[in-house]
Amino acid sequence: MRIAVDSLSGWPLVLSVWFVADGMELVGAIRPDSMLARCLRRRPVCGFEVAADVPPYMGVRGRADVDLDEGAGAAILDRLLVRYTGSLDTPLGRRLRTRREDELCLRLRPSLLVSWDYRKRM
Repeated sequence: MRIAVDSLSGWPLVLSVWFVADGMELVGAIRPDSMLARCLRRRPVCGFEVAADVPPYMGVRGRADVDLDEGAGAAILDRLLVRYTGSLDTPLGRRLRTRREDELCLRLRPSLLVSWDYRKRM
């Protein structure tokens, strides 16, 4: 998922973040000292896009209010590692899990959704 926020300098900042769907919310995990966390603490809203980078092009984008949950980041990180790497027991998984206790849960609550699907045109 790509997330767009207002950076501390006022310029747009776009970042890619691992995510899982949780009902109508999109959930990720970020470091508490990351630029994204600092921007979202200042202004807890974002634009986002979930889409494939290869044809056929389809996806969803929108706007969301964002909550940062200090208590749920470790569990979400484990879910993300399994989704994106297939296991908790990978070199990346072991490294990320050494500092999982202070991971922040990033929870997007969409307020606007726009979808597109160009499969029939391609």
